[in-house]
Amino acid sequence: MELILALGGALWGALAGLFVPRAAYRLSVPPDENWRAETPEGAALTSWVGLAGGYGPRTSGTVVTTALVCAALALTTGARPELGVWMLLAPFGVLLAVVDFTVHRLPDVLTLPLAGAALVLLGGAALLPEHGGSWLNALYGALALAGAYFVLFLISPNGMGFGDVKLALALGAVLGWYGWGVLLLGTFAGFLLASLHGVGLVIARRAGRKTAIPFGPFLIGGAFVGLMIGAYAA
Repeated sequence: MELILALGGALWGALAGLFVPRAAYRLSVPPDENWRAETPEGAALTSWVGLAGGYGPRTSGTVVTTALVCAALALTTGARPELGVWMLLAPFGVLLAVVDFTVHRLPDVLTLPLAGAALVLLGGAALLPEHGGSWLNALYGALALAGAYFVLFLISPNGMGFGDVKLALALGAVLGWYGWGVLLLGTFAGFLLASLHGVGLVIARRAGRKTAIPFGPFLIGGAFVGLMIGAYAA
């Protein structure tokens, strides 16, 4: 059963990953610019959905990454109702990570709907039998993590962007679903990954101590680690 779920998750992730590059290309613009509406050759982009066709991030990379993420979540979660929630949210996490790595931006058009979708979908999962978490914990987790990040933003706006605060609503919801311990673990993992990345860049002389790095991908990566552990232990 576990193998079937993992293979199904991988196939779903690979399919969803095909559509990440076009959306990432359109969203990867500085904060003061509109979303891209044309390809590099000047052809009109009339839809957010579709294959990138050679522009934007490599399709192979997004396909493999999303497939691996979804397979891992399917394997650790098992046949519980919340698995469907993770499968729907995971491709958007990959998309946000790609955009933030590219332009150091977490667009509101993704972060805020993602938070709402997480809470609504988890509310549905909580109504089904054999679910592994708590919707109230998910709600409290979203508010607690966003509140904590907002305090960090007020203390050090250069270290914690307001986009990270908005992203925390979704991450707090999915981690909080499995309890406060998982929330703390996933949050710590995100900060640890960011720190290791920053130290690696300094050692490689590709960045200095004051060089800004995108924080969102590591928060998402940490949430992924925490979510897998929480799902396996539930």
